[in-house]
Amino acid sequence: MANPQWTILELLKWATDYFQDKGVSEPRASGEVLLAHALNLSRLDLYLRYDQPLGAEELARFKALVVRRRAGEPVAYITGHKEFWSLDFKVTPAVLIPRPETETLVEAVLEVFRTENGKRKTENWFLEVGVGSGALLIALARELPPTRWVGIDLSAPALEVARENAQRHQVAGRIHFLQANLLAALKPEPRFALVAANLPYVPRPDWEHLPKDIKDFEPREALLGGEDGLDLIRPLVRSAAGILLPGGWLALEVGEGQASQVGTLLQDTGEFEEITSIPDHLGIERVILGRRLETK
Repeated sequence: MANPQWTILELLKWATDYFQDKGVSEPRASGEVLLAHALNLSRLDLYLRYDQPLGAEELARFKALVVRRRAGEPVAYITGHKEFWSLDFKVTPAVLIPRPETETLVEAVLEVFRTENGKRKTENWFLEVGVGSGALLIALARELPPTRWVGIDLSAPALEVARENAQRHQVAGRIHFLQANLLAALKPEPRFALVAANLPYVPRPDWEHLPKDIKDFEPREALLGGEDGLDLIRPLVRSAAGILLPGGWLALEVGEGQASQVGTLLQDTGEFEEITSIPDHLGIERVILGRRLETK
């Protein structure tokens, strides 16, 4: 990499081979994103300028990023950005990196609240528990403009990131962020048309086998959900009906193989109907929906 005449295309080929040899996941994408970041270009620009030579300073910036990625640090933490729902979100090691499967949760909520030719009322308050970077809440707030939101997270640093993302995407005026553990800070009275959550759901046995770039870098408290992954989902399901309006919806992201068990949890409360599981883009049952009974 000391050759000052490296072109963008040559450097991309080198980085892909290097990452592949070192066992780095997504070697081509990692090289593209990091080189684009080092040069302050888009990934498309890399190919439009493929024969552009790089100077010594540009090579040094890229090399520093390559070293971090080789050590396992996720690309999103290196660049400080991650795309979700075609929006750019700031991410830091204080928050879980938004993942494509969570877009299934966005789609499921939108399907519920865009029925009846768009006539379903969305002026009521909506709630997300465990906001992290704010990706889910902000994507939904933008897609459902009348909605007002409460976003809860136990982590103060995560809430700082979420607030910044809400400002960047111009929805901060409709969101009230609250530091709390699950629903502990809310009075149990029906006020929300939606409770959505992507809580930690990785079972402890699976945690031990997660890839290095997840286990060693992403916040453990945002991933590990106890022995079976449901330590936080159980209490949320038990208490959610108490704050949902009649006919309101509970929408949960769950891990692989958990959909049936979580669906049973909703059923056992005696408070929900229309309990449904929805697969993600890989066919994994990823979202559980339940509607609060209109009357008991």
